[in-house]
Amino acid sequence: MNKSMTRWLPLTVVLLVGCSGSPATDTQSASLWPEKEPPLSEPDAYAEEIEALMAQMSVEEKVGQLIQPELRNVTPDDVKRYHLGSILNGGGSFPGGDKNAPADAWLALADDFYRASMDTSDGRVAIPIVWATDAVHGHNNVKGATLFPHNIGLGATRNPKLIRRIGEVTAKEVSVTGLDWNFSPTLAVARDDRWGRTYEAYAEDPDTLYDYGKAMVAGLQGEVNTGEFFGRGHVWATAKHFIADGGTEGGIDRGDANISESELRDLHAAGYFGALDAGVQTVMASFSSWQGDKLHGHRYLLTDVLKEQLGFDGIVVGDWNGHEFVDGCRQDSCPQAINAGLDIFMVPDQWRALHANTVAQVKSGDISEARLDDAVRRVLRVKFRSGMFDKGLPSERYYAGQSELLGAPEHRAVARQAVRESLVLLKNNDQLLPLSPGAHVLVAGDGANNIGKQAGGWTLTWQGTGNSNDDFPGATSIYDGIAETVQASGGTVELSADGAYSTKPDVAVVVFGEDPYAEMQGDRAHLDYEPEADLAILERMQAEGIPVVSVFLTGRPLWVSPEINASDAFVVAWLPGSEGAGVADVLFREKDGEIAYDFSGKLSFSWPSSADQTPLNRSDNRDPLFAYGYGLTYADQAHLDSLPEDSGLKQAQAKSRLPLFDNRPMEPWHLVLSDLSERARVVTGSEAALPGIEVTSVDREFQEDSRQLRWTGAGRAEVALRSEGRVDLSAYREAGVLLIDLKVDASPAGLVSLGMRCGQDCVGTVDITRWLESHSDGNWHTLAVEADCLMARGVNPTMVLSPLFIATEGELELTLSDVRLANEYEGEGICP
Repeated sequence: MNKSMTRWLPLTVVLLVGCSGSPATDTQSASLWPEKEPPLSEPDAYAEEIEALMAQMSVEEKVGQLIQPELRNVTPDDVKRYHLGSILNGGGSFPGGDKNAPADAWLALADDFYRASMDTSDGRVAIPIVWATDAVHGHNNVKGATLFPHNIGLGATRNPKLIRRIGEVTAKEVSVTGLDWNFSPTLAVARDDRWGRTYEAYAEDPDTLYDYGKAMVAGLQGEVNTGEFFGRGHVWATAKHFIADGGTEGGIDRGDANISESELRDLHAAGYFGALDAGVQTVMASFSSWQGDKLHGHRYLLTDVLKEQLGFDGIVVGDWNGHEFVDGCRQDSCPQAINAGLDIFMVPDQWRALHANTVAQVKSGDISEARLDDAVRRVLRVKFRSGMFDKGLPSERYYAGQSELLGAPEHRAVARQAVRESLVLLKNNDQLLPLSPGAHVLVAGDGANNIGKQAGGWTLTWQGTGNSNDDFPGATSIYDGIAETVQASGGTVELSADGAYSTKPDVAVVVFGEDPYAEMQGDRAHLDYEPEADLAILERMQAEGIPVVSVFLTGRPLWVSPEINASDAFVVAWLPGSEGAGVADVLFREKDGEIAYDFSGKLSFSWPSSADQTPLNRSDNRDPLFAYGYGLTYADQAHLDSLPEDSGLKQAQAKSRLPLFDNRPMEPWHLVLSDLSERARVVTGSEAALPGIEVTSVDREFQEDSRQLRWTGAGRAEVALRSEGRVDLSAYREAGVLLIDLKVDASPAGLVSLGMRCGQDCVGTVDITRWLESHSDGNWHTLAVEADCLMARGVNPTMVLSPLFIATEGELELTLSDVRLANEYEGEGICP
C-alpha cells in the first residue's frame, strides 16, 4: 500500500461501511492494515550501543527491564537489587504517601531512583530508570499543577493546535518533578456512553482522532526528526489503550469488543495511526478483549499488526496487572503476555515473584531468549532515543525543580482557552446569553464552587474524590470566575449551593452534574441523570420567574431533558479542570457590552433523547436529541421547544435491581466510618481509619473494586452506606432482598448487627453474628437479608438515609464487595 494513503484510508472506509456494529466475520490478516515504517529518519541509530550493552547483561538484568512496580511497593534499594527498568505512580500515590508533596519531594525521590539504577557496585551495567505517571489532563497527580479539561471537552474544541500546546505544557510540568514518561494520550473512540472512561475519549467518531493523536504526541515528545524530539521539557508519550477499549459491548470497562477486524481498524485505529506518525515511543495494551481474547495476550494484534505491519519499534507496556486476565496467567506469572508481544509488565505489588518466575521461564524455554532480547532491545532503544543515557540526574535536567512552572500563568492561560473552546451551548432561548456583568447574579448548585467536581477523576486521587478547593492552589472555580467578572463591572453576585438567596437575582447560573469517578467505577446501566436536587433548584427558579442558565458538569452525554426544560439556557461544560474562570469568559459580555468570546464548541458525541438511547453514534440511523457536531453560537436564533420527559426506562427494569455498592458507592451513597464517639469519616481514598475501624481498598476481580474492613475491638464502630438526602426504597418493601457479597477474613469476637436507617429513632437491625461464624472459611458468600425484615423493625422505607450499616464492638475482619437491593432473588433472605 502506498504509505501516503495511510493517513486517509481508515476515514474513507468509515464513510463507506458506516458503524453498524456488525458481527466479527473478517478473517484475521495483517494485510488489512496499512503498511507503515518507523517515522524516525534513523531508526537504527543506536543499534551498536544497544547490542554492546545487552552483551553484558544477565538474564536477571534483562528481566528487570521488563518489570514496572508501583511507587508504594518499591524502593531505590529494590531498583538496585533487581535492575528495574521503570516504575510508576498510580493515581493517589505520592512520595512518602503525602498528597501535599511539593515538586522538590518528587524530584528528590526521582534522583534516588536514578542513582540506584546507575549503581554498578555489584559489577553489573548501569541503565537509567524511567518514572511513569498518568498525567492525563495535565500533571494531575501533583498539587498546584495546571489541570486541563478532560479529553471529552478537548474533543469539542476541534483544535489540534491547542491539543499540541496542551501536550507541551503538560510535558514541561512533568519535567519539573523529574519524571520521564506520561501514560497519555488515551485514543479511545467511545461507542457506548455508559462506559466509565467515556470522558477520556475525544470523540465517538474517528474523524478527529488522527490529528489529535498526532498533535498530543508531538506536544509531549517534541516534533519527530527535529532537534525538539525529546529535547528540553519533553517526555515519553503513550498511545493507549490498544485497541478498541471504547468499543466493548454494553460499555463495560475491560469488556469485549466483539466486532469485525475492518471495524476494529476503521473505527478504533485512527488515533494510533496519528500517534505512530508522530513517533510515539510507547503503546499501552488494553485491559479489554477483542473477539473474546484479552489484548495483553493477543499476539496477532500486538506483534503481527502493531509491531510488524504498522512498523512500531517502541515499547508495548501493560496496564495495571492487566496480564493476569490472560488465560492461564496470574499476577506473578504470565509468559503468554511476553510471548504475545508485551515488553513491560505493569505489576504494582507482586513484582518480585513475577521477576523470579519470568527469569525461570526464560531459562526453561517457556519464553525464548530471542523474545526476551527483543523486548529488552525495545526498552533500551527508547531510552537511547530519548537521551536517558545522557541526561544525568533528574534534578540536573531542564526545568527540573522550577516549581514556579507548576500552574504558571502562561500555562493556566492555555487551560483557560481550552475551557472556553470546549463549552457547548445546547439551548439559548430568547437570547438570554450572553449575560450582562452588571446584573445581580445568583450562582447556585453543588458544582459552582467545587474545583474537585469540575476537575473530575484522575485528579490528585485515582477517582478524583476526597479533594477540597484548598487542594488546588491558584485554581479558579466557576463561581470564582463569575464573581470576578461581575464585580469588576459593578454587578453583584451571591453564592448559594441550594439556590436560596437574600435578594432576588436578575439571573441564576446553576452549576451541577456528575461527581468524580474513574475507570470501571464510572460504568453505568443507563444514561439517566438521576439526582433530583438539581432539578428542584431549576424548577424553583423557573417558578419564581428568575431566568436560569444551567452549566452542566459531566464526563459523558446524559439524558437531562427535564433539566433542559427547566433552563432558559443550557451549557455543557464537561469537566473543565482547574481554570473554571474560563466559563465566565464566555457567559458574560464585557463591561462595555461587547462579546469577548463566543461559543465555539461542537459536540463530539451524540446527545441522547432518552435514557435508554445507547449506544448512540453518528451515522447509526438513530435520532439523537442533539447531533454530533451540534453547538450554538451567539449568532444563532434557535428556539428550543419543550422536550418530552419520558426517560424511556421501563419501571420494572428500573426496580429489578438497585446497585448500592458496585466497585464504589453508587450515587447518592457514600461509604462512611463511625465510632463510639460518633465521629464520622467519609471514605474518599483507598484507605481510612477511626480508632475502632479501618478500611482498605482491595482487588477482587478488578482494581480496588472491594473494601476490606477491620474492627479493632476498641469500642463500637460501624461502616455504612449513607446519603445526604432521603431516598425512597419502598419499591423493595414487599419482595426485596438486600444482597451483600462478603468474605469473612477473621470470625467475629462479639455480636455483629446489620441494619438500615432513616434517622436516629428510625432504625431496623438484624443479628448476623451466627451467619458470619458459619461462613468464616475465607471464601466469598452472598448474605441475603429480607428488606421487609429491616423495614418492619422501624424503618420508613420512603425516607432511607442508610440502606446498610454493619456494626460491632468486638474484633472482626471482612471484605465487602457487591451490595444491591433486588426484587428478584431465587434463594431466601434471612430474617432472624
